Amino acid sequence: QVQLVEFGGGLVQAGGSLRLSCAASGTIFSPNAMGWYRQAPGKQREWVAVITARDSTNYADSVKGRFAISRDNAKNTVYLQMNSLKPEDTGVYYCKLDTGWRGLYWGQGTQVTVSS
Repeated sequence: QVQLVEFGGGLVQAGGSLRLSCAASGTIFSPNAMGWYRQAPGKQREWVAVITARDSTNYADSVKGRFAISRDNAKNTVYLQMNSLKPEDTGVYYCKLDTGWRGLYWGQGTQVTVSS
């Protein structure tokens, strides 16, 4: 059983920063990729960033240059450093663990609210 728990959401003013963490526990197969998604009210969940087992990263255009994803394999944790936050970054942020054919896992989400 794999569980993902996100931390670090909250309320921040526009231009501010937040750092999200997602810790995975249980039987975690490698190699794997970890990523972040978000869902704004009334909208579909959208992909934000991904980091592969080889630490290759990729970002949605809307966050490129402002967000940075990283991981600590020893702690089975992925991070999302969010800078220069905008009101449109508001939403529930979810982390995802992709172990390929072995399984896909999601966290419960953490709320990020950016006030203007």
